Amino acid sequence: MFGNRGGRFHDPHTQSLTNRRFATRRWICCELGFKGRRRTVFGSGYTELFFLDEATALAAGHRPCFECRYADAIRFREAFGRGNRWRHSPRAEEMDFVLHQERRASRSPWKNWRHLPDGAMIAEGDKACLVFSGQLFAWTAAGYRANPAAKGGRFHLLTPPSIVAALSAGYRARFHASVLALATADRRTGVELPIC
Repeated sequence: MFGNRGGRFHDPHTQSLTNRRFATRRWICCELGFKGRRRTVFGSGYTELFFLDEATALAAGHRPCFECRYADAIRFREAFGRGNRWRHSPRAEEMDFVLHQERRASRSPWKNWRHLPDGAMIAEGDKACLVFSGQLFAWTAAGYRANPAAKGGRFHLLTPPSIVAALSAGYRARFHASVLALATADRRTGVELPIC
């Protein structure tokens, strides 16, 4: 998937990142293709970001775009409101404010990943793992893979808590085909995959 963090934080002349890592609080996750639009990556506009899948974007604190992913954005907004016990359907700016605070907060250790919903991501040391179908799958830039045995380290939640609440309240993230294939193979064989 594709997204941005509200503006440009790269140098269009050198096509390299600056010291900034975002431009505004509006961090969104978009479709790769929308209405035939074409962009020059690291051109004069906003800084383009690319994600393995939506679960990766959510873990980074991005929410669905209200333009190219309108139906997903509405479903996310409703689940975000339910999961975070809002009395109203939150506006994009309200979600962005909450997410910005959570992105800036330090992540505390997480004791039991088994209580997390599908689509949440955790880390053990420098290894990111996706919670999916009661299992953990290791994230790589090329796709997910089954995990080696746990090292007994401490886990940290990567996905912002308000997004975990939205996932718990029924929002279904879009996943890379690799984790779907691994989970399907696991169900066919009846063999439990190793976990982090």
